[in-house]
Amino acid sequence: MQVRLARLDDAEAIRAIYNREVTTSTVTFDLVPRSASEQRAWLQARSGAHAAVVAAAGDGQVVGFGSLSPYRDRPAYRTTVEDSIYVHHDHRGSGVGSVLLEELLVVAAGHGFHTVIARIVGHHQASIALHRRLGFALVGVEREVGRKFGRWLDVAVMQRLLDGEQREPGPNRPAAD
Repeated sequence: MQVRLARLDDAEAIRAIYNREVTTSTVTFDLVPRSASEQRAWLQARSGAHAAVVAAAGDGQVVGFGSLSPYRDRPAYRTTVEDSIYVHHDHRGSGVGSVLLEELLVVAAGHGFHTVIARIVGHHQASIALHRRLGFALVGVEREVGRKFGRWLDVAVMQRLLDGEQREPGPNRPAAD
């Protein structure tokens, strides 16, 4: 398996993986599948520090993708990113997610980001376990913040500090509001 930066010609393969999740699962809170032009625009916005990567099988088929996105739009958050990982349904459980997340962590560290946040639908134990294996800690749960397929959905918030040190709030390190 090869992991590399995503290219514009990967747009359709990424769109197929993503849109299946939009229409059949709660792992994304998007409700409407992306069009081809929306997918190309999304991919064009994922260059530089906020990159997208793909995992390609030996035959070149894209079997998963991941991306880094800005965490929030206020300037003080600029050293924090949010990761997203999606694996083709036929390749789950084969290590694709681990390879993608490992690469995103390398990319994030290489661009000087300090922390990576994962926001995972609360019942998605495979993604929670993946992030935990790669050093993320559960830092909170947002209760019933999403609604899809007639169900209220929680979001587990996980965090990894890229210098490897998880810090607790204290007198000189107040909790963020």
